[in-house]
Parts: sequence; structure tokens; C-alpha cells
Amino acid sequence: MSEGEQKPAPLDFRDEPGSSRSKWVAGLLAVALVGWMGSGIILPAPDDAAEAPVDAAAAVAVSVRDSRAERVTKTFSAQGQAQPDRRAILRPQTTGEVIDLPARKGQTLAAGDEIARLSTRELEARVQQARQELVRAEEDNTSTQSLVDRGIATAARLRETRAALAAAQAQLTQAEEGLDAAVIRAPFDGRLDSLDLEIGAFATAGNEVGILLDTDPLRIVIQVPQQSLALIRAGQEAGVTFITGEERTGTIEYVSRDAVAETRTFRAEITVPNPDGAIASGLSVQVRIPTEDVTAHFVSPAILSLSEDGRLGVKTVDAADKVVFHEVVVERAQRDGVWISGLPEEARIITIGQGFVSQGETVDPTADPDTVAAADVALPGGTGTEIE
Repeated sequence: MSEGEQKPAPLDFRDEPGSSRSKWVAGLLAVALVGWMGSGIILPAPDDAAEAPVDAAAAVAVSVRDSRAERVTKTFSAQGQAQPDRRAILRPQTTGEVIDLPARKGQTLAAGDEIARLSTRELEARVQQARQELVRAEEDNTSTQSLVDRGIATAARLRETRAALAAAQAQLTQAEEGLDAAVIRAPFDGRLDSLDLEIGAFATAGNEVGILLDTDPLRIVIQVPQQSLALIRAGQEAGVTFITGEERTGTIEYVSRDAVAETRTFRAEITVPNPDGAIASGLSVQVRIPTEDVTAHFVSPAILSLSEDGRLGVKTVDAADKVVFHEVVVERAQRDGVWISGLPEEARIITIGQGFVSQGETVDPTADPDTVAAADVALPGGTGTEIE
């Protein structure tokens, strides 16, 4: 800037119109704020407004059903298999040609009945030879005994003839047994389930030619877990349902005291009468064994619930219409419901709404129009499906 030039004068708005308007606006706002904050002291709110009542939450409506405990039979249930009481594999004791087949597959036989007969020509010849040898030995022994009595023969000679006589008797017995072995006979009463022989065929000693089964009674085999072993004992009755739908009542005949190493279970056998042989062996079966009587309520599985810590239970309503959680145990299960223990003798069970209420909560109970009818609780043989 040159020396001749003058400095510009600084700007000053104090003399401008409206320059003091912002001060008045700020002042008015401050006064209004102070007045609003002080209004609560100068003009307090009425007591009625401060203590306005709050409506309490309405009680949850639930449906309940009155239930009374009943005596029910607790059962042990297991899968098993039917087996014949006896099973014999037929094997010829001698080798020969099949010349006769008096029995046929599927035929019921008595003990000793002939099943097949092999050629016996050679065996019969051996029998005849043994008989002749026996006759000769008897004559030698008789004559030697006479000579000894007269003092002509010695005692040593008599002992020789007696030994020869014994050997001849043994040889005849062996030949007769060989002849009898040419006939295959039923070892016990039963059904000839298979026979792999034909007339004219050649049978070899020791080879399997058929199977004889004794299916009266049938023997049902089950495996009992170790935790249930104390409940099962010989002499108990058991209900047996075959996969074909037939039902029988059997008796526990045997319970092992040695566990199967692989499964840690114990073998138990149940005999079931089968006089007409109508039930075949090898069928799968369901076995139910009554173990004890318990007091339980019959309910629908839908009303069971879990507590916060995972316990299975049922919610009921007490006399004060408060919810009570009872831990329960399922004693027996059926197609249409379960039997549970752990409830009082009489209980008002929540059937609808149990998922929306908790322990100690007051509810508005109404009677459930739908009732759960008690199912058949008869001993094994009924239609229920039991659990272990």
C-alpha cells in the first residue's frame, strides 16, 4: 500500500438496524425455559394424577381335568424269537443205498418211527456169521466144561473157551447194532421239517440228511438288560405276541446268570404250549412280563412338559388356583396314552395352556370337556404297548 492511500475503516454493526434483535430473542428463550422448569414447584401436579392406578394382568385361562390314580401293572417288554424245544439233525450211522422212505417231509412222527432204510445185505450177512460163531463158541465152552468136570481138560483151557464165547457174543451184538443202524429213526416226537434223501440215492455215514423239530412247547428266547435282571425270575407268567398276530401265555423257564460279553444282557427262555403245531419256530415275538403293581394316572403324552432344569413333569392347579409342577415317571405307555406316577392321589391336571403358565402362577381354570378314557390295563395279552 502506498503512503498516499488511506486505511479502510473497520466494520461496525452496532448502528445497523436490527442489530440488537438477537439479544432480545435469546433473552426471551431463557426466561421461558426458567419458567417451565419452575412450574413444577409453583404449580405441582394433582395427587390423583400421580397415583393413577395400574390394572393388574388378567389371570391366564387354562383347561383342567380331574384325575384319580389307579392301580396298574408295570411290565417289562422285550423282543425275542421263537425256537423249537428240540431240534435234531438226522445223520445215517452207516453207509449204504436208500431202499425205503417210510416218512415224508412235513409229517409228524413219534419217537422210534422209521424215516429211511438203507441196504442191509452185507450187514445181514455179518449178523448171520456172528451168530454162527457164537453157536460154535457156546459148544466149545460146553464141551470143555464137561472135560474139566471129568478131569480131562485143564482150567486154562476152560478160560480160553469162555473168552472166545464172550468175544463171539460181542461180535454178534456189534453186527446187530450195525444192522439196526441201517434204519434212520425219529429220536423223539416231532415234525420232519426236511429230508434230503431219495430211493436209490447213496447215503454216507455222518452226512446230514434231514431235520426233526419238536415245537411243543415252543421256546421263546429274549435278552434281559442288567438293570432289569432283578425283576425277571423263573416261574413268572409272560404274554407273548407273535409277529403273525397270534397271542399266547407262557412261563419263564430259565434265566441265565452269566451275561453275554458283547451286550451285557442275560438270556431268558420262555416256554409256550403249541400242541397243534400251528405256530412255526423262528418267528419274531414281543414279550411282556408283569413285574409289579404301581399307582398311576392315565394321561395324554401331549400334557407332559419339561421344567427349566430338564425334568419331565405335569402341571396341575391347586385349591388356590395356582400352578404346581410335579416331576413324574412314565410307568407304562400305550397307543392312546401313558401311565405316570408322581402325582397326588387326586389331581387337577392342566390339559390346555400348560405351555403358557409357570410354577406358582395364578390361573383361571375351566373344566376340559374332552376327557381321556382309561385304557385297557389287563395283564399281558391285551392291546397295549408297554415300555421297559
